[in-house]
Amino acid sequence: MTIKEVEEQTGLSRSNVRFYEKEKLIAPARNESNGYRDYSESDIENIKKIAYLRTLGISIEDIRNLIAEEATLHEVLQKQNDILGSQIADLNTAKILCEKMLDDESISYKDLKVEQYVTEPEEYWNDNKPVFKMDSVSFLYIWGSFFTWAVITVICLLTALLSYAKLPLEIPVQWSDGAASALVDRRFIFAYPAACIVIRYFIRPLIYGKLQMKAFHSKVMTEYLTNYICFAALSVEIFTVLFVYGRVKNVVIVLAVDTAVLIGVLLRGFTKNKPLL
Repeated sequence: MTIKEVEEQTGLSRSNVRFYEKEKLIAPARNESNGYRDYSESDIENIKKIAYLRTLGISIEDIRNLIAEEATLHEVLQKQNDILGSQIADLNTAKILCEKMLDDESISYKDLKVEQYVTEPEEYWNDNKPVFKMDSVSFLYIWGSFFTWAVITVICLLTALLSYAKLPLEIPVQWSDGAASALVDRRFIFAYPAACIVIRYFIRPLIYGKLQMKAFHSKVMTEYLTNYICFAALSVEIFTVLFVYGRVKNVVIVLAVDTAVLIGVLLRGFTKNKPLL
């Protein structure tokens, strides 16, 4: 059956199905007559199983282990149950404290005494380390925000629009020893802002899929990497324009600047709001 029929039978989007295939969770056969994917009833069942397990918060890696029979469903469910139990316990504790504070109708920030609700503050801080770790990367949220992406993309587009008329008919896309080694039509300059859009809406989900349940700040790092790649595209675009105008010759400068930005933003993110623990 076709991908459209799979969507109809499972209720899932083709992007989900393609993602599962990319992660090698399913491997549909190919129709020999046209080369298109030909999904079987078994594929449909596997897709539904995978989607269901994902709704339980089970990681792609654990599902892959299940399919490869490197782990049993009971083991994976027990592991996830323990994770959820820990999360629920933390949420219940927070809820109880909120309710306790709400019992005092006159409570205010000015008069709040932490010791009144937490008898052992140091132990309490230790139990809530993830919160403080999240505080430590708040700056990365700014760099990884939609606003930052929009700014980079707009600058990319304006650079293309303002420089296009003055560009030669062909512009370089590869360089070697300070000279252009490959040329393309100057309209390629608009590929850079287009790349930012593709990166945001098509590459970003793939990055998140790779990082999810594997990295502590998977969402933060996905947004950060997405905007960094867009920034790299902007850098190459600006370098291309400056190279054509004879202002710069060495692409190593671009690589050095991008690397400095990558490291600088990471260091800034992890030190600007240093965690308590």
